[in-house]
Amino acid sequence: MLLQDFIKQLEKENELIRINAKVDPQLEITEITDRISKSTTQNKALLFENNGSAFPLLINMFGSHRRMAMALGYNSLDDIKNHIDSIFGILKNAGSKLKFFDKLKMLFSLKEIASYMPKVSNNTNPRCRQNIMTIPNLDIFPILKLWPNDGGRFITLPVVHTKDPETGQRNVGMYRMQVFDNKTTGMHWHMHKGGAEHFRKYKDARIKKMPVAVTLGGDPVYTYVATAPLPDDIDEYILAGILRKKPVKLVKCLTQDIYVPEDADIVIEGYVDTKEDFALEGPFGDHTGFYSLADYYPKFHITAITYANNAIYPATIVGIPPQEDKYIADATGKIFLPMFRNAMMPELKDWHMPDFGVAHNLVIASVKTSYPHHANKIAHTFWGTGQMSFNKVLVLTSNKVKPNDYETLYKLLLNIDVNKNIYLNDGILDILDHAAEEKAYGGKLLMDLTQTEPANEYEAPEIIYDIPTIAIEKKVLVWITQKDNAREILKKNVLDKVENIKFAFLADVNFFEKNCKLFLWYILANCEINRDVEVYKNKVIIDGRMFTKNNFMGKWPNLAISNGETVSLVDNKWKEYGFSEEGKSFSKMLNKFFDTSKAYFETDKSGE
Repeated sequence: MLLQDFIKQLEKENELIRINAKVDPQLEITEITDRISKSTTQNKALLFENNGSAFPLLINMFGSHRRMAMALGYNSLDDIKNHIDSIFGILKNAGSKLKFFDKLKMLFSLKEIASYMPKVSNNTNPRCRQNIMTIPNLDIFPILKLWPNDGGRFITLPVVHTKDPETGQRNVGMYRMQVFDNKTTGMHWHMHKGGAEHFRKYKDARIKKMPVAVTLGGDPVYTYVATAPLPDDIDEYILAGILRKKPVKLVKCLTQDIYVPEDADIVIEGYVDTKEDFALEGPFGDHTGFYSLADYYPKFHITAITYANNAIYPATIVGIPPQEDKYIADATGKIFLPMFRNAMMPELKDWHMPDFGVAHNLVIASVKTSYPHHANKIAHTFWGTGQMSFNKVLVLTSNKVKPNDYETLYKLLLNIDVNKNIYLNDGILDILDHAAEEKAYGGKLLMDLTQTEPANEYEAPEIIYDIPTIAIEKKVLVWITQKDNAREILKKNVLDKVENIKFAFLADVNFFEKNCKLFLWYILANCEINRDVEVYKNKVIIDGRMFTKNNFMGKWPNLAISNGETVSLVDNKWKEYGFSEEGKSFSKMLNKFFDTSKAYFETDKSGE
């Protein structure tokens, strides 16, 4: 399915809005899309046809469960899960002594799966090369600047192709690309990613130029599989073939020894010089909802650009959830649940990654336990497997509880025995976890609710602003304060004297009354388990404040939100865009709390 076919399908199903008003790819499109992606009534894909370039820009195409399923050719995400379940069910009989990835590789020897393997096409005039630019110029595309303090414009849906110099094994990943000039970008592959591993191998082998090819558009399934958490030695286009039930057809690039899908909308060919100094890339308002700090990454040098006659430029925005990436993550949960359960964790019934947990910060799973502390064993399986190893807070419930049943989960937390069922650990974290004291490493928290019975009634938290006293009757306390010694005050005035409290949250802004999920997002993002979580007298203290990290060594990132000028621009043009309802600006509400003029705050006071 081409992107153009998907657009027609979206339009037919009333899932697309065409915007003919002139828009600026720098900041304006982000604010429009942010309002639409968070709307409960207007959340649709957007096609910006008057963006200052010859290429229509498609955004938010994956931004609902329905559109996500449609993009992969299914009626629902459950249909996708059932299809994958039927394939991976064979792993149950593959032998318990085989390792997980060995079982996976067995699947690809099956006749049916073998027919889904990617194939090299003999097409000498593929769609992706209907137009050829031997003198490359990125400025022909409507490349976005998302947030006001971003380091520049970023290509946000690049499907990046690299290959292992020793084995030739392909890796297809998604790494944002900051535009440095019209023929050079950054290549933001994290150290844990397949592209970074290939780069290290080229460098170790003293090979100066590492070939890279980036595609945009084509079948939407290509964009999805580039985000999928597959093992490094399994080709992402095999998963694309399984999902589509047909092989991906590939052609060789013009200037690089890399193969890409022949039906891509846009191909950007080039190389990374392994002997060249890294370039400063960022800041970037990331999927965490905060700016990821500027850091040094390789440069990507473009040698050619090709594109189809009717090429569409696909893009996405990331930032404070919910955004489009929420639905990509939900699809990944459905697709990889059967594989994870059948090959590695038979105790697992279901899992859920809430949008306010931005994928890795919070995972909730329902499991079947058979013996004391079984949940602890399950947690270590999670924390030792692939991208699940980045998880910061893991909540395990019995297999009778749905992991997205928030009310029941909350009632379970009200009855938890903190001393027995809260476990603290260390491990690797997402490199974007700005709260970590050490880069990509820090504390982890397990809440074992598998043996806990829920409280009889729902009990709302108590929110206070003044110094707390012993007159606290509820089990969950939220104290809005910026006092540096708030934790000690809390212990002395309340926790030493009151028995019933289970959880005490410290926050420096009051989102709770307006939006509980927003509050949890903020707490989870700003909390480092070893530093900010404390079990004290059968109670849990969680300090999720941002403005009190006075001894944090380095820079603390700001929230990624639109500035007042952009908000006013979009307010004034809203009817011109053609929307039928008003669009509520999330950034306008948050501008009351946060300064949008900077990407991060200097918090290191060690020299004072």
